[in-house]
Amino acid sequence: MTDENKSETEATIIDFEEKIEELEKELAQKNEEIEKLQGDLEKSEDETKEYIALSQRLQADFENFKKIQDKRNKDLVKFANENVIKDFLDCYEDFGRALETEKDEDLRKGIELIYNKFSDVLTKEGVSEIPAKGEKFDLNKHEALMVQKSDDVENGYIIEELMKGYMYKDKVLKYSKVIVCKK
Repeated sequence: MTDENKSETEATIIDFEEKIEELEKELAQKNEEIEKLQGDLEKSEDETKEYIALSQRLQADFENFKKIQDKRNKDLVKFANENVIKDFLDCYEDFGRALETEKDEDLRKGIELIYNKFSDVLTKEGVSEIPAKGEKFDLNKHEALMVQKSDDVENGYIIEELMKGYMYKDKVLKYSKVIVCKK
């Protein structure tokens, strides 16, 4: 081998060694980047697992909340009339005592007392009678069972109330059954 060839070969070997060193440095950098990315990936996976667990807990909490609310709503509907029933039990007991009396006058007083208690309970709960006799006929509150001519009452006004009507707050519970004047 000639000196020239030898020097070219040595130069080529040196170039290769330099390239190998460069590539090793580059490989080391890439390995560091890969390790960093793997660390970031593991961290992201841990965060994702935490979020999934949190989401599952929140969903379970929400399902439990819905079950509790459903039970409360069912109980609310089931026992909605509890207070009214308690009030009516007092009236029921008074009827029992009134029926035990032997004098007609005591019986009448007892029944009047019970009637007044019933009236108070209904008023307290928002029930009121619909005024009828002498009032102008209103389809929203009255039901005309008959029409009659009358000189004493104006046309379209109620002559007589046959059955009372009742309102519960703003809603008609039972329409008044009436006789209306028609001329």
